Amino acid sequence: MNKPAGNRILMLLENLPFPQDLRVRREANALAAAGYRVTVICPAHKGQPFRETVNGVRVLRYPAPPNANGFLGYVWEYGYSMLSSFLLSVLVFFGEGFDVVHAHNPPDTFVFIAILYKLFGKRFVYDHHDLSPEMYQARFSSGGNPVVFRVLLWLEKLSCRFADHVIVTNESYKRIAMDRGRVPESLITIVRNGIERSRLDGAIEPDRRLREMGKTIIGYVGVMGIQDGVDYLLRSLYHLVYALGRADFHCILIGGGAAWEKLQAQARQLGLEDYVQFMGFVFGEDLRRYLSAADICVDSAPSNSYSDHCTMFKIMEYMSLGKPIVVFDLPEHRFTAQHAAIYVPPNDERAFARALADLMDDARRRVALGVFGSRRIKAQLAWDYSVPYLLDAYRMVLPRAAESKREASQGAKIKVQPQSSSFAQTPGYKSGN
Repeated sequence: MNKPAGNRILMLLENLPFPQDLRVRREANALAAAGYRVTVICPAHKGQPFRETVNGVRVLRYPAPPNANGFLGYVWEYGYSMLSSFLLSVLVFFGEGFDVVHAHNPPDTFVFIAILYKLFGKRFVYDHHDLSPEMYQARFSSGGNPVVFRVLLWLEKLSCRFADHVIVTNESYKRIAMDRGRVPESLITIVRNGIERSRLDGAIEPDRRLREMGKTIIGYVGVMGIQDGVDYLLRSLYHLVYALGRADFHCILIGGGAAWEKLQAQARQLGLEDYVQFMGFVFGEDLRRYLSAADICVDSAPSNSYSDHCTMFKIMEYMSLGKPIVVFDLPEHRFTAQHAAIYVPPNDERAFARALADLMDDARRRVALGVFGSRRIKAQLAWDYSVPYLLDAYRMVLPRAAESKREASQGAKIKVQPQSSSFAQTPGYKSGN
């Protein structure tokens, strides 16, 4: 194993490949740009190599398991992924080495890998993306198996207990880490999701085919799991067509997931084939081109113990493009969108349909909502505003690395400092960041 460098981070990711996972990509890129040596272990997307360097981030990949279906399927997926991640971590441990295990949940089983390496003096950062116990409950109308729920809760608490620092996405998750995980507030950092300001500049040409339809385009993007509420959207569209008599719209559904095929069958059963289009996963500029063609964007996540605490990244994606939004009235939706959205009483599908119809007929309000959202992203919620909090967290996790960076920075300033002291005292001059 190489001599410790003090600034090496091993990120563990299972939920998505890298760099497709946007939050992990942004965090890894920000840390690499700040001088940390970042290695990511993750499943491979089709065609991705075993080893690759992406924007200065080293990536090691293992063959992705098949999509889980049912309890035993998830046990196999997570068991296989944990074993693969551990074996690759051993390769890194005896190669370049690492100083921190930075685990992105779900799943929370990464804690076992982190506990092992803590025996060797490594630090553990728990990056809490999702509430796994509540997400499990939301997948079942009955709340699921209580034993499975308690196991997931135990894994989350175990992760919080052994973490040297916990990173969360919003205030709701921070409160849960403090109350349920018993993590001191000083060891929690909120690092909100966001879109890079560089992506906000320049116009995106809307998809021409959609614009030429001459209808109101309604856009949805996101994972389509059972807990994501796309079924609520389809029932709302049914009311829009068959109760309110509106046939002058076309809804594009971008994404996929465990419920994708069931949602397509539901759309057929509701007689919505002429009104909805399931587009599958779309990434990058193609995604922004389709969303740019939308007149209204939506998130139909229902109110439950999971979604009431979640910041939905799709909301910020919509706002970045200046799109008016219709959502159920959830706490974190209110914080994120503020005056960029119309809020519907939670889980009321008919009210959702009425809100869509009203906004379809009110072009001036659509513009006002969109302008507010775009300005809020640029002024307050862009990813650039979250980066300093991420770096502050790592100054606490790896103080020696931060001190080394400070000393190197001060040494560089001494070498180039002007002879004239009056320049250094000029108003507006600032040494440091």
